[in-house]
Amino acid sequence: MPDQPDDLDRRLLALLREDGRASTAALAERLKVSRGTVQNRIDRLQRSGLLVGFTIKLRNELENSGVRAITMIELRGGASDAVIAALRQIPEVVQVHTTNGRWDLVAEIHTATLSEFDRVLRELRALKGVANSESNLLLAAYK
Repeated sequence: MPDQPDDLDRRLLALLREDGRASTAALAERLKVSRGTVQNRIDRLQRSGLLVGFTIKLRNELENSGVRAITMIELRGGASDAVIAALRQIPEVVQVHTTNGRWDLVAEIHTATLSEFDRVLRELRALKGVANSESNLLLAAYK
């Protein structure tokens, strides 16, 4: 396996972060690949040491794990639909909202590490139709 996971690996890992107990059939359906492909990917990710186990997450742990950020996005012209569609294909972008004011869109991003966040941010900024963006990391939660 290469040092860096490919797009399918990243999407699979994002689904496993959501639900580590999901069946290979359910994962395959969501990823639009065969069950065998999902199982082979999981086995390979485990052998490589990237995927080291499956566990439960309690609500407060989920809220405080990894890197969470809100990214405001300014669009060029009428690129809204295309940019939203592209953002929906990035597994780490968990929600996209249209908004009013200076920014056209607000995206909520969850990653495991800052380097993953940097990669996602570079991917987002490279999208055709994105004119500008500003991100704020979410730190402590109080409710």
